[in-house]
Amino acid sequence: MSQIAPLTVDDDELVLLTDLYQLTMTQAYWKEGMAKPATFSLFFRRLPPERRFMLACGQQYAAERVSRLRFTDRILERLAEVDHLETAFLDWLANWRFEGDIWTLPEGTPVFANEPLLEVDAPIAQAQLLESLIMNLVQLETVLASKAVRLVMAARGRPVVDFGLRRMHGVDAAVRGVRAYRAAGLAGTSNVLGGLRHDLALNGTMAHSYVLAHDSEREAFRAFARHYPGTTLLVDTHDTLEGVKTVIELMRDEPGLSIDAIRLDSGDLGELAHGARALLDAAGHDRIRIVASSGLDEHGIASLLTNGAPIDAFGVGTQLGVAADAPVIDLSYKLVEYAGTPRIKHSTGKVNLPGRKQVFRRHDAHGHYIGDTIAGRDEHVDGATPLLHPCVVRGEAAPEAMAAAQAARERVVEALAHLPASLRRLAHGESDYPITLSEALERQTRGG
Repeated sequence: MSQIAPLTVDDDELVLLTDLYQLTMTQAYWKEGMAKPATFSLFFRRLPPERRFMLACGQQYAAERVSRLRFTDRILERLAEVDHLETAFLDWLANWRFEGDIWTLPEGTPVFANEPLLEVDAPIAQAQLLESLIMNLVQLETVLASKAVRLVMAARGRPVVDFGLRRMHGVDAAVRGVRAYRAAGLAGTSNVLGGLRHDLALNGTMAHSYVLAHDSEREAFRAFARHYPGTTLLVDTHDTLEGVKTVIELMRDEPGLSIDAIRLDSGDLGELAHGARALLDAAGHDRIRIVASSGLDEHGIASLLTNGAPIDAFGVGTQLGVAADAPVIDLSYKLVEYAGTPRIKHSTGKVNLPGRKQVFRRHDAHGHYIGDTIAGRDEHVDGATPLLHPCVVRGEAAPEAMAAAQAARERVVEALAHLPASLRRLAHGESDYPITLSEALERQTRGG
C-alpha cells in the first residue's frame, strides 16, 4: 500500500520550499568562493489594473520564518537524491545559517510600484536561497489583504466576515489568509483553524442542509435558536420573506427565544433586505440585524449600500478567498547590490532600481499622504517618514519588529484615514499617487 503524502509542510521542510535553481546557483556561488555581501529587493513593477494601492502584508512574518531556516540531517538526506548537488556542498549546507539583515515595510502599509516591501542584506549564498519562500509568503498575504481592505472600505464601517475557506487554493492559503484578513480589518471568519491561530473572531450561521433535514423551516429555526441563543438564522431555503415571517411568528409564539440576526443568501439582496426590514420593524423587531452573503465583492457591497439597502453586515466567500479580480501581483526578488557595487537589470520592461533603498512617505499638515520618494538607504528626505525598518538583524528576528507586526490592524485603520480620496475609490483606474526617485537614485538608475 502506497504511503499518502503529508497534507502540510513541516517547519523543517520550509528550507526545501524553493526552486531547484536557487540551490544550483547557491552551489555555484560556493564553488566559486563568492561570499561577499549582497542586497536583494522584493517589489512589484506595476499595480494590477483593479488596484490603486496594495496593502503590504506577510513580509515581517516571512522575515521571521526565513531567519530560522536550517538544513537538518533529514533534509540533507532528501537532498542527496537530487541531481547536480555535490556531497561536499551538502556538507556545507549542514552549517548554513542566515546571518544577515532584513529590512521590511511594517505590515499593513499601503505600497506602490517599485517600492521595496523588504530588502535582504546578506552574503549572496544566504540571500539567494530565500527568494522562492519569501515571494510565496508575501505574495499570498499581500494579495488577500489588498482584496480584504477593499471590502472594508466598501462596507462603510459595517462588519465583513470571511466565508471563503471552502474555495480557497489549498489549506495553507486558507489558514494564512486569515492572518491577512485580520490585518486588513475584517470582523471575523468562519474558518475555525485560521481564526484560532490568528486571533480573529469566529462567526457562522447555519447551512440550508440543517433546514432541509427538519420537517419544516419553523421546526429548524426553533431548534437552532434554542441550541444557540442570540443566533443568526438563514431564511432563504425556500422563500426568503416567508422565512422572515416564520421567524417573526416563532418569536411571537415563544417570547423567550433570542434571535440576533437573519441572513440573506440568494436573490435580489437589496430588494429582499428592504422587505425583511419592513417586516421585522412592523413586528417590533428593529434590533434584529440583517446579514447578506451570496457572491458578494466590494462592488456588490458598495452598490447595495449606495442604493440604501438596510444591511448590517456582510459575509464574503469566493471573491475574497481567491482575490478573483486580482489574484496575483508582479512580484520580483532581484539582486540590486553585490560586493558594494549597485547592480541593475536592463531587460526591456524589467528594469530594477539599483542599490540598497529606503522609501520616504510625505504628509501634509493634516497627516494625509501626498507622495513617496524612493531613495538610497543612507539618504534623508526632509519632512518625510522612512518606512523600511530592520526586522532581522545579524540573523536574529528583532522582537520589537515582530511586536509591531501585531499592530497591523491599527496601522491599516490609520492608513485608510490618511490615504488620498482618489486611492480609496473602488472603480478601476490608474493610481495618481506621486512616486519619485531621489536625485541620487535617479542618476544611479540612469548609470550616471
